[in-house]
Amino acid sequence: MGNIQLLDFVLASCGFLIMLAYHLWLLHRIIKHPTRTVIGVNAINRRFWVQAMMEDVSKNGVLAVQTLRNNIMASTLLASTAITLSSLIAILMTGGNGDGSMWILFGAKSELFFSTKFFLILLCFLVAFLLNVQSVRYYSHASILINVPFKKMYHNVHRHQLPAEYVARTVNKGSYFWSLGLRAFYFSFPLFLWIFGPIPMFLSCFFLVFMLYFLDMTFEYGWAVATSIDEDENKDEETGRVN
Repeated sequence: MGNIQLLDFVLASCGFLIMLAYHLWLLHRIIKHPTRTVIGVNAINRRFWVQAMMEDVSKNGVLAVQTLRNNIMASTLLASTAITLSSLIAILMTGGNGDGSMWILFGAKSELFFSTKFFLILLCFLVAFLLNVQSVRYYSHASILINVPFKKMYHNVHRHQLPAEYVARTVNKGSYFWSLGLRAFYFSFPLFLWIFGPIPMFLSCFFLVFMLYFLDMTFEYGWAVATSIDEDENKDEETGRVN
């Protein structure tokens, strides 16, 4: 029995470390090389989109609100799904579901371990719910801010750029919270498979990281954006030296 519990601890810990290490590496890439990641490229494009929408609020206001409304609906759907699954898991934990150890192929089969796994799944979906609620919050704020006619209120172009950047940060925050809520859903897959033992859980962590790498990284487009930015910076430096 001791060897079985050790197998559960080792494989589960290795699976969690793989997921944690990948997301720390992804965070470093987003901060240092944003154009090499999908999240970074999307954040840059959202800033451009907000500036384009705020150039003429009377013409682009309806389009901007409809786009943000679609994002609010997506976040609301994920939040509703998360709280529904949390309720179902809470019922399974409190109402009793028989001997759940019969599902476990390998690993510890004690009632404490089984309850711990269900609690972690519940916690995962509750975090997903809170993150998606925050996403709805920021998108709701942005739907108001993006229609404020800053260009008519301030004739100075530099003053107009500051509110546009603020609105863009608000939209990006809503998208970041939505992405984190979706990550919580991804993270629930290994936790679900952990019910059947540590081996399926460990393998799911490995394959999930492999899949997320191709979903998070940009290849041709990211390199093209990075190259164009570098070329623009070099041109600016050369222009400054000539002047």
